[in-house]
Amino acid sequence: MYPAMNNTKWEELRLAMYSLGDLSPQWRTRVMYTGYESSWDGEWFYHFRGGGYDDIEWVEIKVRSAEQSDAVLNALRPIHVPGEKTPEGFKVYGYLPDGQGCEYL
Repeated sequence: MYPAMNNTKWEELRLAMYSLGDLSPQWRTRVMYTGYESSWDGEWFYHFRGGGYDDIEWVEIKVRSAEQSDAVLNALRPIHVPGEKTPEGFKVYGYLPDGQGCEYL
């Protein structure tokens, strides 16, 4: 696995999602080394950065509406993060398998 994000990008993501106010989405992460997937959480200011960013394999972002999806995508584009649109919302990759590329939102 190789890193696709760094602490600066994770902070940009966190602050962008927090700044959405009422349209701020829920998220969950997967720990790269253990495969642990967190429960869904909606608190971006403290909880998201609680354990640091070094072991986040990916973060899933769940949206509830088309309006929220548009707001999240518009917040992600200026940050230019490695990820994809999913049926639930978005997935941002912290690490990728060796030799695998990805799109950027």
